[in-house]
Amino acid sequence: MLDHIITLLMLVMLQAVLGFDNLLYISLESKKAPKDQQSFVRKMGIGLAIIFRIVLLFVLVKLIGYFQDPVLHIPFTDIIEGHFNIHSIIVLIGGVFIVFTAMKEIWHMVSFKNFSVSTSESKGSVSNIITMIVVMNVVFSFDSILSAMALTNVLWIMTTAIVIGGLLMIWLSEKVTTFLTKNRMYEVLGLFILFIVGIMLLTEGGHLAHLKLFGEEIVPMSKTTFYFVIVILVLIDIVQGRYQKKIIKAQELDRDEF
Repeated sequence: MLDHIITLLMLVMLQAVLGFDNLLYISLESKKAPKDQQSFVRKMGIGLAIIFRIVLLFVLVKLIGYFQDPVLHIPFTDIIEGHFNIHSIIVLIGGVFIVFTAMKEIWHMVSFKNFSVSTSESKGSVSNIITMIVVMNVVFSFDSILSAMALTNVLWIMTTAIVIGGLLMIWLSEKVTTFLTKNRMYEVLGLFILFIVGIMLLTEGGHLAHLKLFGEEIVPMSKTTFYFVIVILVLIDIVQGRYQKKIIKAQELDRDEF
């Protein structure tokens, strides 16, 4: 029994570590909903995603071979070649969608004119936003579920870890969204981190498909590299913010002298 408890704690920690990128996506996506419904969107989206994650867990346990067997082959040697399975296709589609979403929001952010309205709050359909949160949550869940299956074959432990991880995500999503709302300057940072998340999914999907471009095999971005890039982006944002304040202060002093 003690072994089961230790395994459960490890899986919950794994869910938390692997769920950071998903959490950021949920927080940014939910801001597209009307303000009074954003909390509902996050809770409903993650709640439904928990159910779908459990369903996916049982499907993977029973049909893991079908997800790993190649279903598509690209044979153009020395240009592009790969053996795609269902798992790699899903991850690649998720990566493309997240990169597109991040770039679209960044473009909207630099091109809009009304600064009294948040760039992320385009007041989209609540049902569509919930659907996207659920879909992307399932895409992000592949790694955590496969990692859980590598640690244990006890279904109730994996199911419990998914539920606890989902509840933690609901709580943390409220905190992250509140922080981004009070500190809108970090929305740009969040979108670029989301862009890196998309790149990470693309490299992971390419690796799963044994994809080669011009003879070079795609290497997946590790979580260590991902977190290192995040730390660098945060440090750049902090330094740039302080430097910009000094420039503004110096310009104000120059104007006062005249």
